[in-house]
Amino acid sequence: MTKVRAFAAASANAPLEQVTLTFGDLAPEDVEINVSHCGICHSDLSMLENDWGITSYPFVPGHEIIGTVSALGSEAKGLKPGQRVGVGWTAFSCLSCTQCLGGDHNLCTKAQGTIVGRHGGFATKVRCQWTWVRPLPEALDPATAGPLLCGGVTVFNPFYEYRIPPTAKVGIIGIGGLGHMALQFANKWGCEVHAFTTSDSKTEEAKQLGAHYVHNTRRDGVLKELAGRLDMIVSTINVPIDVDGVLGALAPRGRLHVVGANLQPMPVPAFSLIFAQRDVSGSPTGSPTLLSRMLEFSARHGIAPMTETFPMSKVNEAMEHLKSGKARYRIVLENDLSDEA
Repeated sequence: MTKVRAFAAASANAPLEQVTLTFGDLAPEDVEINVSHCGICHSDLSMLENDWGITSYPFVPGHEIIGTVSALGSEAKGLKPGQRVGVGWTAFSCLSCTQCLGGDHNLCTKAQGTIVGRHGGFATKVRCQWTWVRPLPEALDPATAGPLLCGGVTVFNPFYEYRIPPTAKVGIIGIGGLGHMALQFANKWGCEVHAFTTSDSKTEEAKQLGAHYVHNTRRDGVLKELAGRLDMIVSTINVPIDVDGVLGALAPRGRLHVVGANLQPMPVPAFSLIFAQRDVSGSPTGSPTLLSRMLEFSARHGIAPMTETFPMSKVNEAMEHLKSGKARYRIVLENDLSDEA
C-alpha cells in the first residue's frame, strides 16, 4: 500500500483540496512515477467542471506529467528506476485490439485517460501502463516539457499522420496553448507558416514562434485574399470558426484539421469540399510511438512551450489564472507536496 498526497475536487467546480490517496499493489504492467512537474491543460479545467459529462469525483486533474520512475510492475518493459519520463492524456490501452496491433494505441476503444476514471498528476505519485510512459530526452527541460505530452503531440499529429511535405503552406488558427506550439512545429517541419489571430498584439510573438505571415481575421477580406493558397489549416481554438471562409483559403486537395475541442456542431458546406476535393479531419493526441517521435523532434529542433510556473500548493490560483484567459501560454505546476500527511 502506498500513501499519496494529491489535489482533488469533491464535485464539479469545487476547489481542489489536499487529500491522501491509497494505492494498492502495483499491477504487473504498471509503472509508478514520482511527479516533479505537471502541466495544466484546458482539458483539466473542462474535466474539473464536467463539461464533457465523463468526470468521476473525487477528481484529481493532471495529464502532462513529468517525473522519475519509482517502481516497475513485473511485466513493465523498457524502463528503469530513476529514469526521467513523461505521461500524457492516455494511461492505458489493451495492446491486443486491431488499433493497438496496428500502432494506433490512442484509438483503442478500451483506452483509459490519465484523468478519466483514474487519478491524475496533481499529486506526488501517479501510476499508468508502461506503454504510455515515455522516456524524456536529455535535451528537454523537465520544468517546461510537460505540455508537449498533450498539447504538443496534439498539434504534431497532423504533420506526421498526413505526411505533410516541407514545401506545404500551413495555417494555424489561434495563438494560444496549442497554437503557439503548432507554429513552432510547422516552422521546423519546413513549411511556409501562416498564423491566424484576432489580436494584433500577438503579431510579433507569432513571428518569433515561427510564423512567416500573421493575419488578423477580424479584418474584412483576410481569408478571401488567401483563397486557394494553403495546403493545410489547423484549428486549435475551442470556439466556432468561419468554416466556409477557411475552406476557401485552402488549395485544391487542401485539409482543414481540427484539434480544438469546440462542443458546437461545425457546419461544412458540401460544395466547398467537392469542387476542390478538400478534406476536413480531426485527431486526438497520439500513440506511444508518436509521443516519442514528437519528443525527439522537439529536442532536436529546440521546440518548447512558453510556460508560467506555479507551485502545486497554489494549484487553485493556477487554475483560476487559466480560466481567466491570462496564461501565456501554458502553466506548469512544480511539485512542492510531501507524501507525508
